[in-house]
Amino acid sequence: MIDKDDFGPITRNRRRATITSAKSETVKVRNGATAAASDLTSGPKTRESLTKALQLNENSKQKCDRYDKMSCHKLQESMLSSASGFKNYRGILNWCVVMLVLSNARLFLENLLRYGILVDPIQVVSLFLKDPYSWPAACLVIVSNVFIFVALYTERKLAMGSISEKVGLLIYIFNLTVILCFPMVVVLKLPSITPVGGAFALGVYTILFLKLYSYKDVNRWCRERTQVKARSLSRSLSCPSSPSVSSRMQSHVSYPGNLSLRDMYYFVFAPTLCYELNFPRSESIRMGFLLRRLFEMLLLTQLLVGLTQQWMVPIIRSAMKPLQEMDYSRMTERLLRLAVPNHLIWLIFFYCFFHSSMNFVAELLRFGDREFYRDWWNSETITYFWQNWNIPVHKWCLRHFYKPLLRRGAGKLLSQSAVFFASAFFHEYLVSVPLRMFRLWAFMGMMAQLPLAWFVARFLRGNYGNAAVWLSLIIGQPIAVLMYVHDYYVTHCQDDPTITEAL
Repeated sequence: MIDKDDFGPITRNRRRATITSAKSETVKVRNGATAAASDLTSGPKTRESLTKALQLNENSKQKCDRYDKMSCHKLQESMLSSASGFKNYRGILNWCVVMLVLSNARLFLENLLRYGILVDPIQVVSLFLKDPYSWPAACLVIVSNVFIFVALYTERKLAMGSISEKVGLLIYIFNLTVILCFPMVVVLKLPSITPVGGAFALGVYTILFLKLYSYKDVNRWCRERTQVKARSLSRSLSCPSSPSVSSRMQSHVSYPGNLSLRDMYYFVFAPTLCYELNFPRSESIRMGFLLRRLFEMLLLTQLLVGLTQQWMVPIIRSAMKPLQEMDYSRMTERLLRLAVPNHLIWLIFFYCFFHSSMNFVAELLRFGDREFYRDWWNSETITYFWQNWNIPVHKWCLRHFYKPLLRRGAGKLLSQSAVFFASAFFHEYLVSVPLRMFRLWAFMGMMAQLPLAWFVARFLRGNYGNAAVWLSLIIGQPIAVLMYVHDYYVTHCQDDPTITEAL
């Protein structure tokens, strides 16, 4: 048995422990902590102390809330700082558009007040024809069918084995050489062909030259595959593109079944420079899409003519005297004045030709590959711009010129330089021959792209590189325009008052 007295010390110890725990809880609550639970068996003094502690805690919270409401600062970066992470500049872009519209509206109004209305549709017709009963440029385009027949006849003979590969190559060399030389001689020797008509005819012959060169290469690849007992031409011989469902459903054409007039003329009119036996085709012609592109072509063509006559021609006229007197300050001012309308006309021409016209032809022919351009406006290097602004030409250069040079052991730099050299040649060919003068401004402008491309890629990155690309487009083209117009004026128009007035 245990004595009663033995419980005495134990009970006292328990009471002391309870009082101590109550005190410690009171201290914790006063320091801002929340009480986990209240001891209901404690005395009234303990409950009062807990109540007071809770009231103090609530008062302190209210004070903190009032302080937070009064505070207006926090740790943050300025919105235009790169560290802020802010990227929504839509309002600034809209402001730039509004300012651009207002500034050009002022220039347009100033032009009207100074020169009046200069748009003359009849003068546009005279740019193509000197005599309404004589159409030399159109006749020159019709004659180009002879070279198409020669290429098709040569391929049929090669497929049958009637002529050797060497003889076929000699025929092609002669045919392609005549394609470039014949229209050049006609334009230079026939005074009835206007510069605009001559440029149009030479452009058609240049496109035909590139198409027939591709036609020759692809058919030669087919014969090489046939010799190694390949039954059909793989799409790997063509520009890489994934066949669509509709193209798989169509009949697959194999060599030499492609050597027909229908296949040849489909390729001639198709908006591409690279030949294939089986082009990707769309399912049907969308009349709404076709009519929209036609409307854009008509509207933008009129806009191009109006802007050229109303805006560019007066500036070019006023630039002749400073160029003759070599007044560099006024020449610079005229150059900057010409840069805006020239660049705007170039952008409209790009959309009209590469989007509206080529999509119109592609829709009419149900041509499936509509990648005529990529995002060249985001170019951070000169090389990226030239690779993406004209995809048909880029594909042709890559497939028939650049890669063959690499396979034959040429280095990348040499191959790129050769591509720029060929491009410079055709630019000069399309400008100097119709103007009947050779000044090499276009050639030198294209070759200058090589050191400029190296400089931009080496020293300028990101937005700075993109700005350099835009600057080269906005300033570079007007320089070439002024040089050619000045030389043409000095060569052909200086002694003729009627031509001077028309200019």
